[in-house]
Amino acid sequence: MNEPDDAEAIPASLDGCEVILVPVKAFTEAKVRLTAALGSEARAALARRLAEGVIRAADHGPVAVVCDDDEVASWAAQLDTIVIWAPGKGLNRAVAFGVSELEARGASRITIVHGDILDPSGLSDLPRVDGILLVPDLREDGTNIISLPSGATFEFAYGPGSFHRHRSAALAAGHEVTVVRDVLLGHDVDRPSDLPHTKPGRDGGGPKAPTSH
Repeated sequence: MNEPDDAEAIPASLDGCEVILVPVKAFTEAKVRLTAALGSEARAALARRLAEGVIRAADHGPVAVVCDDDEVASWAAQLDTIVIWAPGKGLNRAVAFGVSELEARGASRITIVHGDILDPSGLSDLPRVDGILLVPDLREDGTNIISLPSGATFEFAYGPGSFHRHRSAALAAGHEVTVVRDVLLGHDVDRPSDLPHTKPGRDGGGPKAPTSH
């Protein structure tokens, strides 16, 4: 699989930029755990819609998409994102590769945001920190958002239980860790029970006050 011709190249310089990095898998392969509730076309459409919502909510700086699918790369380029082509790496290595590519261009901070957050409107309200910031999912199992400074020693370990692994690894490496628990940014869509009949509103503005460790 070759990088699509219309994929937007990584700019030669991102000096001082804080970049949002969104990993997006092939829409046709996304959300398989929703099979009991949605057919394949509906799952693909949902995955695309959620990812686009995340990209559009990240309007406070450059946005990059890391992917290994032609359709996703073309879609991301049409949304004026930076496309980082990372074939055959799996989620953890793809994210690590995307971070390294952005760091090499001078990005000062990279915030990895999963593309399946139901309401990402609070992205621009996340607190500015010097260390590593984590937003767990509502079950405090997965990690919906990781924000880290360029050059930070950190190993990505997505999968079941990733929030506790990420927090423990960051602390062990000597980083200050800020955890933001937020009812909307923590609401990703992985299971049929995550599909609400009505979308909850945000009361009182942005994410809840963070806790540091």
